[in-house]
Amino acid sequence: MTDASRRPSVRARLEAFRALPRPLRLGAWGSVALVLVLIAAAIGGTVVARRPLPQVDGTLTLPGLGAEVEVVRDAHGIPQLYGDSVADLAAAQGFVHAQERFFEMDVRRHATAGRLAELFGPEALPSDRLVRTLGWRRVAERELALVRPDTRAFLEAYARGVNAYLHSRGTTRLGVEYAVLAAGGLRYRPEDWSPVDSLAWLKAMAWDLRGNLDDEIDRALSIAAVGPRRAAQLFPPYDERRHAPIVTQGAVVDGVYQQDARAGGTRKPLRPAFDAAQVAALRRTGRALTAAPAWLGRGDGVGSNSWVVAGRHTVTGRPILADDPHLGVGLPGVWMQMGLHCRTVSTSCPLDVAGFTFSGVPGVLIGHNADIAWGFTNLGADVTDLYVERLRGRRWLDDGRLRPLTVRTETIRVRGQADERLTVRATRHGPLLSDLPDAGLAAGDDLAARATTAGRGGRVGAAASAEGRLGEGTGVALRWTALDPAPTADAILDLDLATDWRSFRAAAASFAVPAQNLVYADRRGHIGYQAPGRVPIRVSGDGRLPVAGWRPENEWRGYVPFDALPSVLDPREGLVVTANQAVVGRDYPYLLTRDWDRGYRSQRIRDRLSSMLADGGRVGVDDLAALQLDSRNPIAATLVPRLLRVPLSDPFYRDAQRLLEGWDLTQPADGPQSAAAAYFNAVWRALLARTFHDELPRDLWPDGGQRWYAVMESLLERPDDPFWDDVTTPTVRETRDDVLRAALLQGRDELTRLMSRDLSGWTWGRVHRLDLRSPTLGESGIAPVEALVNRGPWFVGGGTSAVDAASWDAASSSARPYAVTTAPSMRMVVSLADLDASRWISLTGVSGHPFSAHYTDQTDLWARGETLPWAFGRPAVDAAARDRLRLVPGADG
Repeated sequence: MTDASRRPSVRARLEAFRALPRPLRLGAWGSVALVLVLIAAAIGGTVVARRPLPQVDGTLTLPGLGAEVEVVRDAHGIPQLYGDSVADLAAAQGFVHAQERFFEMDVRRHATAGRLAELFGPEALPSDRLVRTLGWRRVAERELALVRPDTRAFLEAYARGVNAYLHSRGTTRLGVEYAVLAAGGLRYRPEDWSPVDSLAWLKAMAWDLRGNLDDEIDRALSIAAVGPRRAAQLFPPYDERRHAPIVTQGAVVDGVYQQDARAGGTRKPLRPAFDAAQVAALRRTGRALTAAPAWLGRGDGVGSNSWVVAGRHTVTGRPILADDPHLGVGLPGVWMQMGLHCRTVSTSCPLDVAGFTFSGVPGVLIGHNADIAWGFTNLGADVTDLYVERLRGRRWLDDGRLRPLTVRTETIRVRGQADERLTVRATRHGPLLSDLPDAGLAAGDDLAARATTAGRGGRVGAAASAEGRLGEGTGVALRWTALDPAPTADAILDLDLATDWRSFRAAAASFAVPAQNLVYADRRGHIGYQAPGRVPIRVSGDGRLPVAGWRPENEWRGYVPFDALPSVLDPREGLVVTANQAVVGRDYPYLLTRDWDRGYRSQRIRDRLSSMLADGGRVGVDDLAALQLDSRNPIAATLVPRLLRVPLSDPFYRDAQRLLEGWDLTQPADGPQSAAAAYFNAVWRALLARTFHDELPRDLWPDGGQRWYAVMESLLERPDDPFWDDVTTPTVRETRDDVLRAALLQGRDELTRLMSRDLSGWTWGRVHRLDLRSPTLGESGIAPVEALVNRGPWFVGGGTSAVDAASWDAASSSARPYAVTTAPSMRMVVSLADLDASRWISLTGVSGHPFSAHYTDQTDLWARGETLPWAFGRPAVDAAARDRLRLVPGADG
């Protein structure tokens, strides 16, 4: 691969794009090439942009098929595939995924291999360095040898289908993005797809749902900034009295979780302390972790809802299961809906499944088959530990002995400039993330010099203090379960084929990473919950802080046995609710995590369900679909009464404050309650800034999510707490009511600036907007190119940590601080009484082609809270059919 565009003037132009938030910018483009792109788009748009659109009817040849596969698409382009063998269905799925989304698949595999710079130039180097250091693809290559033969055959058949499509088209006919890149000077032909490309994407999924890694760093840096006692206020414990865990019955007995046993036993944590050099290394590591593109996941602000209701509580007399994973927003959306059906279900062809798929990965990740339904939410288990290492040249200290570092060199090809050689060093615990370049390392990183408390074993870091410079004496290594090869891909196929609770649990046992909450329902009337995944057993400590890598008591000693992980079949209360809250109570003998979501969403769901089911009430599909749209703000009931007690004399500000008097605490996009929702969120953002920005470094500013609700609930009870005082005004000591008043004024001023002086012009949706952007060309900084691939805005309701979790970042300094950052990536409600009565919707659409009718054809419905009928049985699929494509066997080309 070569690129002739290496002129200095291009680099100068690119400097202007670097201020954009977290983009993968296009590297080494000349103005002449851009003009050509724009002319092509404007004049020949129907030719250039529509050429990649897939053929959806008629007949196409797919070499290697054993028999014909029929692809039936409905009005929204959702494909249902019918074949006579699992291998044929996998090949057809690969073909159809490539038809609709090959550019997305290609970018994903470059990302997970640390090869984005080959396509997008030096701006992608930080991501490539991080991924190469973590070694995602190296792990995926080892995992291919671990999966079962039938799983490997499934992956290989899928790859065969992808490659059949690649070989049938020129590069610019695979996606309009390739035409744009080619006009910019990129000479490129995609490589054949391989099973490892599919497995590597599972690493990205695990990275997005990796647990408390960021909290671990933030907690250590908070201690450095404000001391251990005040830092503890910023990480309040989970309150089981207010927010029920997922599993409310059972205990581990003789290594097996038994749902009718009684619990007992607790754990004691360790609390290490860090010196200045070590905290600087942690700060460097935290910044390096942000190098991954946002669409690969940052592990922050991500949650999900999933619940299942037993038949005794439903209008149908059979279970109903609901699921809506909350992920980052962008184009194309994360999921592609699809069905895989054997024409005649038998032991030789057992697939009959539909749901949500990842382009690039065979099978259905979330959905239902003819017998069972399942949903995922993130368990949030603590599956990572950061080890502060003592380094001596090419060696590291391990329990009093110096051992050699593992060293390898990676070569990263960079579009438009010379290759880069990256040295990756690792201890037994994992790669040294602190070795990653970090131009943002601040001169003020000596905050760690403030006193911190010592844990068992005394102060950490005398050697690092003696050695001095960061990188010589101190390093930070990552231990992460996803870097230990495991056959997680086996679980995907097994879930698709499961027929009952026993086979479902057997499938879950293979789901190593990421650790998830799995909810279950079957057509026989059973419901259940299973926690799968590898969760480490620590010799000591609770995983909340980085630990000393040289001390043996900080090692892992295996994983929690699958049989000991929490599970329940047909719970006594007749429902299971998961929304990232605590799985079990503190008496559970194994440590899963101490950094649960605080349970505001889960308790709201439980409370709403309890209300619906009171006095013998029953729920239906529409009721659960409506519950997914609940937008009640979790902190408002606590905060609004205090805001209304603040005296404001100026009518300009008092009129805004009065909006809160009749507010029902919901957050609709428009309507009579919307202005109050907008004002409250503006006040909330101002309150967080005025309370914490003066003492916390920029990286630790509150994002406004569920942890900060718990922080503020406690802080509001202490009007003279030091956090209320603004340390930048040493002659004045502010109290709670001073800060509340200032936040009320600031919220009014901000919405006046963003919308209007007239309160009647305020709506939450006007500022809480959803913009869907391509993470590649959509962040180029070139407006006409961005217009080609980006869509929006949509004005939406919901909010951070609400059930309708259209989250925004209170720490954002952008011109649109309330813009949606994560949201329900899909919604589904499955009726086990009549699968054809189920409903589903995706955030975007099935297609990744910007000029396809199905690029964002579900977004309007999603934004209005609507869903689509989910046809599953063949008669229902045929009734909804708009296009039929025959894939027939043919000779290999």
